[in-house]
Amino acid sequence: MASDAICDYPGCGKKGIIISRLSPEGYLVATGKKAYSFREAYRRFHYCQEHHDELMGGVWSRVRKPDDKKDGHVAPTAI
Repeated sequence: MASDAICDYPGCGKKGIIISRLSPEGYLVATGKKAYSFREAYRRFHYCQEHHDELMGGVWSRVRKPDDKKDGHVAPTAI
């Protein structure tokens, strides 16, 4: 954990205590660079507890929505 990281959520200046691969929009983000492991393959963000909880709530609400299961998009938890 980076001790002096700031929350990556727009407009938040709190300490980023949680490292996550969810972008501020709530999606996993690849770096596009050649990587040798899952850990290296995705960009990492720092969030305060409040904004991490908010983003995770959005992920779960999208996963549970029955009306968007046939749109061809992979669920954010499938990666």
